[in-house]
Amino acid sequence: MSKTYQVVGIGNAVVDVIARAEDTFLDLMGIQKGIMQLVERERGETLYAAMKDRVETPGGSVANTLAGLGNLGLRTGFIGRVHDDALGRFYADAMKKDGTDFVNPPVPGGELPTSRSMIFVSPDGERSMNTYLGISAELGPEDVSEDVAAEAEVVFLEGYLFDKDKGKDAFIRTARTCRSAGGKAGIAISDPFCVERHRDDFLNLIEHEMDYVIGNEAEIMSLYQNHDLEADLEAVSAICPLVVCTRSGDGVSIIHEGQRTDIPVEKVVPVDATGAGDQFAAGFLYGLATGRDMETCGRMGCVAAAEVISHIGPRPEANLQALFREKSLI
Repeated sequence: MSKTYQVVGIGNAVVDVIARAEDTFLDLMGIQKGIMQLVERERGETLYAAMKDRVETPGGSVANTLAGLGNLGLRTGFIGRVHDDALGRFYADAMKKDGTDFVNPPVPGGELPTSRSMIFVSPDGERSMNTYLGISAELGPEDVSEDVAAEAEVVFLEGYLFDKDKGKDAFIRTARTCRSAGGKAGIAISDPFCVERHRDDFLNLIEHEMDYVIGNEAEIMSLYQNHDLEADLEAVSAICPLVVCTRSGDGVSIIHEGQRTDIPVEKVVPVDATGAGDQFAAGFLYGLATGRDMETCGRMGCVAAAEVISHIGPRPEANLQALFREKSLI
């Protein structure tokens, strides 16, 4: 019998608020260009109020991956936390419109506001991100419904959530519940700095709780600190049955139960690189959830990533299934 969900993601529920801004405005507001900075609530509200013609879209790394999987027609669910405010209700509705069950209702009462990232796009296309983490960083094990995790064929966890003990507990509960019901659990490492802060916990999680891990070169190398990608891939694959490493222009390396597959990529100049990793994960997980071989999974990831970097925004605009058909992947 098939389960309710083919893929369930757990991660930060962040509304991306995007506005165009001149460099002079960035200087005036003290915004450092081209990077992501965490901001406190008051600073977040000041920046939000200063944005003209703002466009709001649901964001967050794993949520972007789920949007890609929704585009591909999979049954998906998202475990995340939003406040019962205008942005939180917008987020929950937008996820539903993208075809993903937003399983936790917006939280009422005196909680923190919904998380948001104020993104200022300069005339040269650079994005300067100012993220107020708000309520999503408070996600804990009590937000994980056993029914949802047990009804997932695959769960996908976002490394960013690992910064708080509650987030770690939520991860472990989700992974164990999914796996004990016969599903697979895996993680996107998300950020080398996150690994720096929690290296032992990360390695422990990958070894004892995960069936797969996805990361880029910097993220995989941050696990062992020895600046040798090949040695690190070997080390991770010794503790996890499926390791996927994206290497930007150098393609993708996949090690599955000791068998290595290297997939080349066509180099393209990105219009906006935001979401490349998130959509690679969407293509790869689509292949995994539908029983494809590793080479096909990797190629699906590359096609989805190439689509998203061809336009502004972190979610696919084209029909990914049609693109897979063009490449004879389905």
